[in-house]
Amino acid sequence: MTPNRPEPIRILLADDEHLIRGALAALLALEDDLAVIAQAATGAEALAMARALRPEVAVIDLQLPDLDGVTVAGLIQQDVPACHTMIVTSHGLPGHLKRALAAGVRGFLPKTVSTETLAAVVRTVHGGGRYVDPQLAAEAISAGDSPLTPREAHVLDLAADGAAVEEIARRAALSPGTVRNYLSAAAGKVGAANRHEAVRIARGKGWI
Repeated sequence: MTPNRPEPIRILLADDEHLIRGALAALLALEDDLAVIAQAATGAEALAMARALRPEVAVIDLQLPDLDGVTVAGLIQQDVPACHTMIVTSHGLPGHLKRALAAGVRGFLPKTVSTETLAAVVRTVHGGGRYVDPQLAAEAISAGDSPLTPREAHVLDLAADGAAVEEIARRAALSPGTVRNYLSAAAGKVGAANRHEAVRIARGKGWI
C-alpha cells in the first residue's frame, strides 16, 4: 500500500454457507479499497466479531441459523454505531425489505448481483448512502404494509412449526387464551381460514 492511499474499508461478512462466504471474501479482496477483516457463520459470531473488531461495513445474510439478519444488523448498529449494515439474501420478500429499512439497514440486495455491484454498494453504504435492489423495492411498494402488530407477528411465527397453543404460550410468556386471541386476529387480518394458512400467507409476504 502506498503512503498516500487511504485505508481500505473494513468489512465483516456473516453467512452460514461457507462456500458462498468464502467466495464473497475472495472476490471482495480483489478490490484495492476493500478488506474483509472477519467472517462469521452465525449471528452470535457476527455480533462478537463486530464488537471486538469494529468493522465499518457489515454484510449480513438475511437467514442465519440462530438470528435473522435484520435482528443481527440492528444489534450491531446498537453496539457499534459507526458500522453501517447491509443485507444480502437468496429469498428477498417485501416484508423483509421493509423490516430491514425500519431497522436502519442501508443496503438490501439479492445474492445474484455481480461482484462489481456488491463492491459498489459497500462503498455507497460506507459513505452514508443507501441502496435497495430496484425489483425488491417495486415489489415492496406493491405488497403494502403488514397488517400484523409486532406481537401478532411474533406469535404467528412461533406457530409456524405446528406447535400447540400451550407451547406457543410458554415460548411467548403469554396465557393460552391470549395466544388464541392473537392467532385469531392475525388470521382475520391476512384473510386466512386458520393459523396454518395465516402462517403460509404471512411468510409468503415476508411479514414473519
